[in-house]
Amino acid sequence: MGLENKIYIIDVTNRDGVQTAHISLSKFEKTMINYYLSEMGIYQSEFGFPALGHEWNYIEGNLRLSEKGAFGDLVLSGWTRATVEDVQKAVKNTRVKHLNLSISTSQIMTEGKFGGRLNREDVLKIMAEAVAAAKEAGIETIGVNAEDASRTEPYTHDRRYDEDYLIRFAQTAKEHGADRIRYCDTLGYDRTISIYDSVKRIAEAVKIPIELHCHNDLGYAVANSVEGAMGALDAGVDAYINTTINGMGERAGNADLVSVILALKKSRGMQDKHVLDPRIDLTKAWKVCNYAALAFGVPIPINQVGVGSNAFAHESGIHADGVLKNRQNYELYSPEELGIHEAEIKPLGRIITTGEYGGLKGLRHVYNSMGLEIENEREILRLVQYASLHNQKPLTKDELWFIASYPEEVERILTIDPKLS
Repeated sequence: MGLENKIYIIDVTNRDGVQTAHISLSKFEKTMINYYLSEMGIYQSEFGFPALGHEWNYIEGNLRLSEKGAFGDLVLSGWTRATVEDVQKAVKNTRVKHLNLSISTSQIMTEGKFGGRLNREDVLKIMAEAVAAAKEAGIETIGVNAEDASRTEPYTHDRRYDEDYLIRFAQTAKEHGADRIRYCDTLGYDRTISIYDSVKRIAEAVKIPIELHCHNDLGYAVANSVEGAMGALDAGVDAYINTTINGMGERAGNADLVSVILALKKSRGMQDKHVLDPRIDLTKAWKVCNYAALAFGVPIPINQVGVGSNAFAHESGIHADGVLKNRQNYELYSPEELGIHEAEIKPLGRIITTGEYGGLKGLRHVYNSMGLEIENEREILRLVQYASLHNQKPLTKDELWFIASYPEEVERILTIDPKLS
């Protein structure tokens, strides 16, 4: 493992997490997710779909916010299919500068999704043309996703997986301008041993940084993400782990953001390796996880790693005695490390709120109670009303602050035009 190589976090809540069945986020909530991720020091947010019309105002608004410094150093990247058409639509309608292009590599998907119209050579050609188009269009960072990478090859005669096609895929992508390859364990099929071996072999052969995108169908998402990343580091390249807040995502979800960070910092043998991006501030974990739970409308499970209400609860007599003597007897990390303080108590008695049906006096009272004075009150009231309508839930203090701080960008983000396509 090269000492200079690191593991960076690319959070995909705003792309993959929002594809969780039956639930979603508003464009403004996605914007707030980007804000919280930036506060936490996350390297990159895969923030949307620049080839989709209903995302264009949101994407442009967030890019303008980024230019104003609202998201710090957070990189905003888009996702498209690995086709020239999608790339051209993305660059024509947005100013996105970082893209991940995705296409299936496994035989079962190549045959099943493309109906026999394409073979593996066709996949390589289509992907290469898309990468070349993105490069020509001035995209600064190009990631290429090998969807279903973990099922790409059948067993060979020696009962090992053969990554020859994935190596060709990665080499072709690199030759046409790709900066990274995303190894997708799309169905959560891999094991820690197999993903380590596969990623290491690809990275050694192609010398290209590897992203790990793991799903949790078999409960391996976090472990596979960590061990796959270690395979990349041991091959001498950087690794990027895809996460979602609270593990949201299709079916059983994706690798959980906080769990991945804790595993890289606290698990056996990792404490002294310092492989994780040093900019990450774990004390922001409590805030981002609770905001995502509120926005998605999905409570954090009591046994959720790090931020669940039982994460630091001890009932067994032996455990209680041990932790009272020394918390390290039964805790690998402390609540303070995750930014967990005493829970906010909802105020009782007279409460003034502002929202979809609020007025100027209520708005003024709420902002004054936050220690904020606003000059353009009627404009902010209009945005607060529409943001509350947009979210379909009461606004948080951070959301109200964000609206007052960036009214022009928020207005664009709240504007959805069904005529766009």
